Amino acid sequence: MKKVFLLVICAVILVPLVWLLIYKYEGAAPQVDVEMPSLYLKEGYELSLKITDTQTGLRDVRVSLVQQQSEKILLEKSYPFISVLTLLAAEKKQEDQLLIPVEARKYGMNDGEALIRIQVSDQAWRGWNKGNVTLVEKKVVIDSNPPQIQVLTQRHNVERGGSGLVIYRLFEEDVKSGVMVGERFFPGHSGMFEKKDIFAAFFALDHTQGPGTRMWVTAEDMAGNTAKRGFHHYIRDHDFRADVLNISDQFLEFKMPDFNLGEKEARFASAPNPLLEKFLEINTTLRKANVEKVLQVPADTTNQLLWQGRFARLPGSATRAQFGDRRTYKYKGKEISSSFHMGIDLASTAHAGIGAANTGRVIMAEAVGIFGNTVIIDHGFGLASLYSHLSSMVVSPGDMVQKGDIIGNTGLTGLAGGDHLHFSMIVHNVFVNPLEWWDPTWIKNNITSKIDEIKVQSFN
Repeated sequence: MKKVFLLVICAVILVPLVWLLIYKYEGAAPQVDVEMPSLYLKEGYELSLKITDTQTGLRDVRVSLVQQQSEKILLEKSYPFISVLTLLAAEKKQEDQLLIPVEARKYGMNDGEALIRIQVSDQAWRGWNKGNVTLVEKKVVIDSNPPQIQVLTQRHNVERGGSGLVIYRLFEEDVKSGVMVGERFFPGHSGMFEKKDIFAAFFALDHTQGPGTRMWVTAEDMAGNTAKRGFHHYIRDHDFRADVLNISDQFLEFKMPDFNLGEKEARFASAPNPLLEKFLEINTTLRKANVEKVLQVPADTTNQLLWQGRFARLPGSATRAQFGDRRTYKYKGKEISSSFHMGIDLASTAHAGIGAANTGRVIMAEAVGIFGNTVIIDHGFGLASLYSHLSSMVVSPGDMVQKGDIIGNTGLTGLAGGDHLHFSMIVHNVFVNPLEWWDPTWIKNNITSKIDEIKVQSFN
């Protein structure tokens, strides 16, 4: 009987003791998941940290920024201690999610490489009750110096609704740069010259921007440091024509069936003048959406100057509408809508063949609402030409075309009232006046002479 009693006593004591030793001496280290927004410690930098220990639970975490012999504590946190007496009753912390700001510029550290050091321990008894420890180190870069910009081109004469070119040099890699025109950003690209630190940016003034518009070169490095550099420029003003377009019932009956506006069609059917209501929707809401769509396309550009010489216009064509025309639409003598004409309408014989205005790469060939069948050609560095209202298209995105290659035929698709070509030039995401790009003297004075001057210069 005594032996049985002793065995029971031993079992009651030894089994929990063995379990306790196995549990508290477990060897699984905590898991650490780190999300870093960037290699560079820029302003507003926040480190996302998830720590997990599903065995004995978290004991403490310590995060610091280390550079040579200098260390700055970013976070120290301890979790409730679980003793033998509270082992069964205590609620252990198995997981924590931490968001830690890293304000490197306040710590007095030098520019250069540093380490973010993360140390997490659990509540195991290993290591003389220090627990299992996970140590993670992540390399980061402290950079407080803004990029340097050197503007290389000297003259920049631009007209309202016109184009320009700035060539500049950067002294740091991995920099986002370009030209600001008012609130618009025009990205700069390397690749025009052998030296990769020389960048070129085509920029534009839209039809609303005239004298007094501010312009400068801007650059932002990977650490978020920014720099601005002004450049000498002169802006010529330009007056655009006013034009009145009378919308007839015949035009509405002819064109409105071409457009299907889906669920909105039922609303037009119940209106006093269904076709007129549909036209107003097309000329406002749909026009805005279509313009936004085509202006996004030139972002698909190559860092090569694909074109050469003046851009060609449709041979033997007459101008029917000019760039920047302020259009007022009237129905039975009453003003009903308005818009701006962001291209030049060219009329020739019906279904005339359309040649590419210059060498480039087709980046759009599809029907786009009011524009109808539309082809857009990339000429490099964010410069593109647009051809719309086509009756047919014989090219596809990705095709390379030479100047004069037939890309389609004139037509009256979209909102066109008669057979013609609507031709536009685009710089990045702004319509510009095609007259400049048809003029060899303007191209030489404002574009190619600048490029040639930089090519003959040497830069150490």
